[in-house]
Amino acid sequence: MTSSVPSVRAVDLRIEPVDDVLDRVERSLKVRVDRDTVIRKRRSVGGRTDRNTWVRVERRSFQRIAAQGGNGPETAAVLRGVAMPRWHTGLTWRDAQEPVMWRADETEFVAGKPVGQAALVIDAPRLTDMWWAGLNTSLDALAAQLTPRIATPDTESITQSLVDATIRQVFPEIANLAIDEWAPAHADLTWANVMGPEFCIIDWEDWGTAPRGLDAATLWANALAVPVLADRVWNERRPDLESRSGRLMALFVCAKIVGPYAHETDPRLQPARKEAVRIVEQLQSS
Repeated sequence: MTSSVPSVRAVDLRIEPVDDVLDRVERSLKVRVDRDTVIRKRRSVGGRTDRNTWVRVERRSFQRIAAQGGNGPETAAVLRGVAMPRWHTGLTWRDAQEPVMWRADETEFVAGKPVGQAALVIDAPRLTDMWWAGLNTSLDALAAQLTPRIATPDTESITQSLVDATIRQVFPEIANLAIDEWAPAHADLTWANVMGPEFCIIDWEDWGTAPRGLDAATLWANALAVPVLADRVWNERRPDLESRSGRLMALFVCAKIVGPYAHETDPRLQPARKEAVRIVEQLQSS
């Protein structure tokens, strides 16, 4: 007799009841989460504790666990030279009803706020030269290290075949999409995951090896609604973004914005279309 594996419900933790989950975390970690500080996202929920730390809880399907594991913040704790919250402890348990794992990580509480309340920005943030120096130092330090983990931007393991499929469905005219440089990346470097006024990177669940330039391209593309900010990102990360791999990553992210799931109300849409034309021309002439 074969047993069927129950399907995973599509769950949005921004609206799903999470009190039972937070209660379990509090009992296990012997901590209290201030409910007034709780921030809810689609796949995670987090809040400040009574010992001045931060607890983040994420729900992951077995499929995602099999592809990468669920301990990204814990494994990132060994990274050197990267501005990130210090990791303290973790907790994992299996959901009793679904093929899902829950993971709670307690980390250092970081003062300040995310630069963007969502992945993209539509207003120019006031970022100091010291903030930009922190970005450059951290991304350079991250790329210089080694890991067996494979990055999972948008929950998918990034491989050459994924790059091929994503770009070719929108820009089939690019003949050669081979990635020639790979390095560790955060893989979800949006404006919601970088802090200010002091630079710090949060939410490390998807980090791993990726094509060079993925992080810079992600941050750049999510700034396209603010041209002066997008230009600053490109100038600061020029060595990455003007490498062949970096240009392919810029096109990879643009393909997600302008491709089959494009939204006409997306403030990045028209700038991404314009930038894609430029990048395609550069790739074809190189």
